[in-house]
Amino acid sequence: MLRPLTVIAATLLLAMTATLNAQAAEAVRTFSFDYSASIALPDVGTGAVHVFIPLAAATDQQQVVAETIIASIPGQVEVEDAYGNRYWHGSLEQSDGRPVEVTVSTTVERRGSRLAVPDGVTPALDAAGREEFAKFLESNARVLVGDPILQPILAEVREAAGSDDPAVLGRAIYDWVVDNVEYKKVGIGWGNGDTYWACNERYGNCTDFHALFISLARSESIPARFEIGFPVPTDRSEGTIGGYHCWVQYYLPGIGWFPIDASEAFKDPSKREFYYGSHPTDRIHFSTGRDLQLGAGHRGAPLNYFIYPHVEIDGKPWQGAIERSFSYRELGQGALADAR
Repeated sequence: MLRPLTVIAATLLLAMTATLNAQAAEAVRTFSFDYSASIALPDVGTGAVHVFIPLAAATDQQQVVAETIIASIPGQVEVEDAYGNRYWHGSLEQSDGRPVEVTVSTTVERRGSRLAVPDGVTPALDAAGREEFAKFLESNARVLVGDPILQPILAEVREAAGSDDPAVLGRAIYDWVVDNVEYKKVGIGWGNGDTYWACNERYGNCTDFHALFISLARSESIPARFEIGFPVPTDRSEGTIGGYHCWVQYYLPGIGWFPIDASEAFKDPSKREFYYGSHPTDRIHFSTGRDLQLGAGHRGAPLNYFIYPHVEIDGKPWQGAIERSFSYRELGQGALADAR
């Protein structure tokens, strides 16, 4: 049994944690983000070259204040049809044998926010809603909906929820994934955002966590969308970034898109509540969706997800060397004014 002072200390700690989480969610950060790629091309005359580089998204949480693209080949900014993702598309009629160099420098203002956890009855989607959000209810190549492998997990989720309310089910799915999938990168097979992998192996990175969340949510007729970008640390003012990060938003009628980050909640249990309903400032969002088909010049299979450069030569994905680097720097008000 806890002593009175221990109870007080625990209560204060919980209150402080809640306050810090709220402050982190409501903060505004401005930073520059550099995305660079160097692509080694094959011999002269090999075939037409098409290079696709994702660009930072403009959303309610994220304003693109400035953007500069420097490239060694001609190109332009384009938008894909399905999700409105922006990207730079560079091309050459024939390979000239020289490396393609691209650097995108973006100034971003990212605003954190915290959504109220749904309380009360949330209506299910009606027929019009199902039509409007159809692409967020359907299967993707690696994100299954209604598959038999999901049924034992869905049974556990429904039992834990004790309700068919979409908000209650969404929280139960979040809790199940956090409690039953381990974040680790071991062997081969993780990192593809594959529902079968996540169900069978019960470990992976953020793509695997969130593929499973999306599969379970969509199987319960709850729209869910995949978002990917890069982590931008808050504990230092500048630095390099090793790789991507992804998360999910699921849709609730009367509330809107509700954000979750199950893999971060696993890695930091003290922020389990924070990552349920917060738009953090520790990231930059680049693209949304799976199975992406870019515009003219993209003749290969749809992209599983789009965060690193995609290159095609003579209509086929290029498997040659692509060097990439990512870095960020916090900006003060003076630098922000200059960027504007």
